[in-house]
Amino acid sequence: MNPRHVTLRQFRYFIAVAESGSVAAASRMLAIAQSAVTKSMQELEDALGARLFERTSKGIVLTPQGHRFLASARRVISAVADAARLQPDDAAERLTGVLAIGVTSLVAGYYLSELLRRFRRNCPGVEVFVTEETPRFLEHLLINGELDCAIMVSNALGEPQALAAETLTRSPNRVWLASNHPLAERDELTLAECAAHDQIVLEADRIDDLMRGVWARHQLKPRSILRTSSLEAVRSLVGAGLGLAVLPDFLYRPWTLDADHVDARRLRDEVPTVDVGLVWRRGSGLKPVAAEFIDVAREQSAARGRRSAG
Repeated sequence: MNPRHVTLRQFRYFIAVAESGSVAAASRMLAIAQSAVTKSMQELEDALGARLFERTSKGIVLTPQGHRFLASARRVISAVADAARLQPDDAAERLTGVLAIGVTSLVAGYYLSELLRRFRRNCPGVEVFVTEETPRFLEHLLINGELDCAIMVSNALGEPQALAAETLTRSPNRVWLASNHPLAERDELTLAECAAHDQIVLEADRIDDLMRGVWARHQLKPRSILRTSSLEAVRSLVGAGLGLAVLPDFLYRPWTLDADHVDARRLRDEVPTVDVGLVWRRGSGLKPVAAEFIDVAREQSAARGRRSAG
């Protein structure tokens, strides 16, 4: 492996191909010729001495080495973007006080670390406290003024009239299934096809509430063999071929799945996204530290969008 031969352009092209699932889609996203993307990926694999992609009839999928390199590529692009950003202004650096943030268990693992790192770099004088709780209890703490803001699924609030929400990212739902499941031969699935098979239901962050509404609108009644708050339990049972799960894309991390036994397929039917966003008490003036945190979260969301776009 000779990383000296890897360029930032190759990092960007690689991320685009990995996230879009095909060279054609990546070339459209990057507004360059397919041949240029293909050549760049071949040169990247040669420089690394590793196969990053498997070419199949269904498109391009990442190898285990590819999944690991994708995580590294994202860190590199993020670090370059951070270095290019303007230095924090004096007002942010002078902020002091306490910031109380709420977060749900699922969201904490995917959105919190980078955001807190950026905020603490911008505002070293602010003391931050994080509370992990259920969505219902986080709403209670927000309304009572015990939290300044929360990061959670924002399109399934129980008290929307009392809370303001701003979406940071929208995640489409996909079907998780065992790689040897009969439906794995299909590129995309309908809800009716999914409902004909047993379901593993994740009862966390109101994701199950969103899907319950979807099944009802389509007049489908799938059989649930397990309802659990454990994402690892969902992965294990789906991987063992005991059922399907319909879950938001941000939870799907192939390199963490059980022995690569779990695949994901697109849904043909229109299903609402799972939106992760900022939530705070409506009508209350935000403290300066909370306003700064929200600004940093917006910047991070915009940076993620730019990375996804290549």
